[in-house]
Amino acid sequence: MIIQILVWLNTAANAIASLALAPLAVLPGWLSATLVAVVTGGLMLLAFKVTSHQAAIRRVRSQIKANLLALSLFQDSVAVSLRSQTRLLLAAGRLLLLSLVPLLVMLVPMCLLLAQLALWYQARPLHVGEQAVVTLRLADDGHGRLPEVRLVPSPAFEMTVGPVRVPAKSLVCWNIRAQHPGHHPLAFETDGQTCVKELAVGSGFMPVSLVRPPGSWEQVLLHPREAPLADDSVIRAIQIDYPSRQSWTAGSNSWLVYWFAISMLAALLLRPVLKVHL
Repeated sequence: MIIQILVWLNTAANAIASLALAPLAVLPGWLSATLVAVVTGGLMLLAFKVTSHQAAIRRVRSQIKANLLALSLFQDSVAVSLRSQTRLLLAAGRLLLLSLVPLLVMLVPMCLLLAQLALWYQARPLHVGEQAVVTLRLADDGHGRLPEVRLVPSPAFEMTVGPVRVPAKSLVCWNIRAQHPGHHPLAFETDGQTCVKELAVGSGFMPVSLVRPPGSWEQVLLHPREAPLADDSVIRAIQIDYPSRQSWTAGSNSWLVYWFAISMLAALLLRPVLKVHL
């Protein structure tokens, strides 16, 4: 049930992202990553304002300031200091509790957003003429035997090596060379079944699906662009080893650090403008 809900959420997120993130294809990486982070920071701030109890947060903030002032003015009084420190701890706990509801509300949308952004920044598409390894993970029959698997030829790619079978790990691999730009289907036939994996070829920014996932919720959440493989499928997962992006703002892995830093900075700068109490 959880997996099906995630599939529905991914379908909706894919449809929204195809429109909202379309400008990423034409903007420079540093600019698109910065704009996305700033917009995300502003939206998170607005979501926090709408879903949190702002009046209660203001009261707790005032109590914290009052107790900090008491600590400064009556630092020679042990009783006052202990009482103020206790009240500070209690106020900090209340502030944390008041933040839990908006954080929980934002949790699912932010996970879906980050998965969509990873499609654009975590890896780059193959260039025309560039090669990559395609790996199929197959179901283990318990006897170390692998079924016959065929990669259907296509004008979109040239098969240069394979299939290479690794029975000990239930893997079958090919090496392919990209021939034409665009999103193309890689079709695999085995035991009367046909499974398709998307291949991304291009020179700029475009969504890149690293894995067609198995039917596990964490893999479905991490790889939202393609539907998970059926539980009864002989093929458990299909992966393409795309090249990494080399950029400290929009590169593989580093994009997430940059996004977090800029979105938090944007939220702090926009806080007085939007009159949000954190």
